[in-house]
Amino acid sequence: MTQSMNLIFTCLFLGILIGSSQICSAQRPEDAARNWHQWRGPDVTGVSPTASPPRQWSEDQNIRWKVAIDGKGVASPIVWEDQVFILTAINTGEVDPTLPKPEDQPKRVFGITHPNTKYQFVVLSLDRETGKENWRQIATQGIPHEGHHGDASFASASPYTDGERLYCWFGSQGLFCYDLDGQKLWERDLGPAYVGASLGEGSSPVVYDGKLVLVRDHSRQSTIHVLDAKSGETIWEQDRDEGNAWATPRVIQHSGRTQVITAASKHIRSYDLETGEIIWHCSGLTGNVTPCPVVENDLVYCMSGYEGHALLALRLSATGDLKETEAVVWSRDKGTPYVPSPVLYDGRLYFTQSNQGILTVVDSTTGETVIDRTRLPGISNIYASPIAAGGRIYFTGRDGTTVVLKQSDKFEIVATNKLNDRFDASPALAGSQLFLRGNQFFYCIGD
Repeated sequence: MTQSMNLIFTCLFLGILIGSSQICSAQRPEDAARNWHQWRGPDVTGVSPTASPPRQWSEDQNIRWKVAIDGKGVASPIVWEDQVFILTAINTGEVDPTLPKPEDQPKRVFGITHPNTKYQFVVLSLDRETGKENWRQIATQGIPHEGHHGDASFASASPYTDGERLYCWFGSQGLFCYDLDGQKLWERDLGPAYVGASLGEGSSPVVYDGKLVLVRDHSRQSTIHVLDAKSGETIWEQDRDEGNAWATPRVIQHSGRTQVITAASKHIRSYDLETGEIIWHCSGLTGNVTPCPVVENDLVYCMSGYEGHALLALRLSATGDLKETEAVVWSRDKGTPYVPSPVLYDGRLYFTQSNQGILTVVDSTTGETVIDRTRLPGISNIYASPIAAGGRIYFTGRDGTTVVLKQSDKFEIVATNKLNDRFDASPALAGSQLFLRGNQFFYCIGD
């Protein structure tokens, strides 16, 4: 796939945004704060500053609505005012006889096959109160050039809205921009990405001050693209010396420049949003980087958890190569996540180990351990990123179990909830509602 509440915001008159925000010029900060307009929420920390979600639910308690979603997608939902947006990929079953059948293809790692049937890549708007479909658009259709891991999908990137336009990225199938009534405004084909082992794509788009940022790290030539959000035209792009990574970039204004922070295996990099110049870089993460960077004050936190563990707290005011300098304020080599991103909540970083339900909490300023690698009861595997609001942190396991913790320096369970679905997408929060996208159903939960 941003904002603090003390923004200096003059975009209604000037058409620009000043301050440490990812809100596009169509938004006011209070609008973003009460919605969930992008991957990881209004401040890209996994936290809603205004939501008051329920503590408890089940299949027959506190379910406001539950709807089946056609096709497959692990893209997380976003919420803007009375609409909830979600992406999905639907296998039409229409076979191209010139392509090899899955059973006739060579054996690949994880049993991955390349499709020989046509898919529809679909954007959905649902009514926030009822779950009824407002509109549906088939962004494009075709046969993907490669497959994906069984835990992934052809609709894995979360959409983004600036309150005026909706940006939907289906990776190699294209980038599509709509107004909020479903009218397509523009589209871009950036060509195919070739992910190592055909694991699938997943980094989400980010919009800042009228510029849309995409990172495509894969096994061939990785790239970063900055486009005009209104037209889709390229402002700048650069090649990246990286392999597979799925981390959504973090955009933040700091030290007089707007920084695009990308986390990947060889280097964490900060690009100047205006020029593409690299402001600083630092090595130290492991392979297959997936968690997105999070920012608090002068520090950005980047982590990874595949074939090792790494967490670096880096100073945003630095320049050049930060490795082995005082700009690496603190680091850790234990307990970090592979797929889930962390929650940053009131000076505490909450994250789980690898893809397991083992929680660590650290002081974000010092890196000191607050809670050390403690099992979340009932959760064995976790892909969804945790979320937080109202003094509580929510962890959803793949089997539908959600453990709710009190915001505290002690391990205090508020509730344990269970739904009958598999959950790989991350939840979204807005108002008194919590939105959970399962493998089969989409749930709106509220008291």
